[in-house]
Amino acid sequence: MVALAQLGRAVPFLAANLGAAVALVFIAIPFHVSWKRGEDMSVFGFTMDPVRKSIVYAAGVVLIVFPLFLGGFVLFYDVVCADSAPHWMSKLALPGFCARWDGWGGLHAPALGWRFFEVAFVQIAVVALPEELFFRGFLHKYCEEALPPRRRFLGGGIGWAVVISSALFAVGHLAVGLDPHRLAVFFPGLMFGWLRSATGSIFAGVIAHAASNLLIDILNSMFF
Repeated sequence: MVALAQLGRAVPFLAANLGAAVALVFIAIPFHVSWKRGEDMSVFGFTMDPVRKSIVYAAGVVLIVFPLFLGGFVLFYDVVCADSAPHWMSKLALPGFCARWDGWGGLHAPALGWRFFEVAFVQIAVVALPEELFFRGFLHKYCEEALPPRRRFLGGGIGWAVVISSALFAVGHLAVGLDPHRLAVFFPGLMFGWLRSATGSIFAGVIAHAASNLLIDILNSMFF
């Protein structure tokens, strides 16, 4: 990813399509390893089975985590964008966001339109699926084999494997763009790793991952 990002600075076409290039790499590596070993891609969670369990787990995460995230989202910007907040604290917000922040008073219906469906397709096909296949299906699998979880919650392993794969997930985002805000993906990465471990598939993680990214897009449209 770092090499692609550096090359993108010299090749305008690559820079304009860096996300797609990274997605292809994320997909190609597990497929190459699977082909070399004569294994089915299902060993890397590249399967919809178990469909019902994956959908239930993904829906459960959305229904429980998203309302909590909404409250945390508003509280975070209320604190860091307050007039009395230290100047350094406003740097925690994305550039320009504090100037437009009006809390719950600034809430308005998001302007979604057809663009939303385009963004949803990109989030599923170019972002969530490749990233879940590589970081959860591929890396997390080997992390759990090397460091088996000592505890499980609803079937999902809780241990160093999910922490390490989530840390790599966060560093991978930082490698593409040197913005420390990107490191925050470590936390949803823990949730996606747990879903992979609990279901044995990346399907639930793809749903939750894409939905999480779309939630951020919708919240930004509703408050800013």
